[in-house]
Amino acid sequence: MTRERRDGRRARGDETRRRAARHAADVATTHGLDSISVGALATATGLSKSGILTVFGSREAIQVAAVAEARRVYIAAVIAPAWDHEPGRARLRALLDAWVGYQRAGVFPGGCFVTATAVEFGHREGPVADAVRRLKREWLDLLESELATAGCADPADGAFRIDAYLTAANTRRQLFGEDAALDRARSHARAVVEGRG
Repeated sequence: MTRERRDGRRARGDETRRRAARHAADVATTHGLDSISVGALATATGLSKSGILTVFGSREAIQVAAVAEARRVYIAAVIAPAWDHEPGRARLRALLDAWVGYQRAGVFPGGCFVTATAVEFGHREGPVADAVRRLKREWLDLLESELATAGCADPADGAFRIDAYLTAANTRRQLFGEDAALDRARSHARAVVEGRG
């Protein structure tokens, strides 16, 4: 096989992987990671079942890839825009603004991927549950680190409260369409950041 043919096949495989993982991440926010199937992905993306299985190998691998894709999207939409800000309070305020923007932009059809999948896989074991836990832990660790830099007396407690406000806002927005819940959550979370709440 020529190098050009190998490179072409690799490019097609990468494109299949990206499209399928992104669609799977979208589906996970509205119907759960467990609802993902090869057939439904093929129908929704226009990819072949055999093409999807060739690049992933199993349904579980698709679910893990969906978590990885959601992480990539979350970093791009929420974390990267805040990264140029001064560590500590300024970065935390920027993270909160970016998170609200991520929600308002409808990046995922079912709201925050982290919130949607955390409950679904909270009581399970295995590679998919491990990937979901790592994603949530990474977010909490980032909040704790920035709160520690900001001089928070109890960064773990502060991160818990910020995460609880954002999770509640996501839930209310998805259940009741309450866009104002995002601003309320940001206001409460900022109070934690500023040491007022």
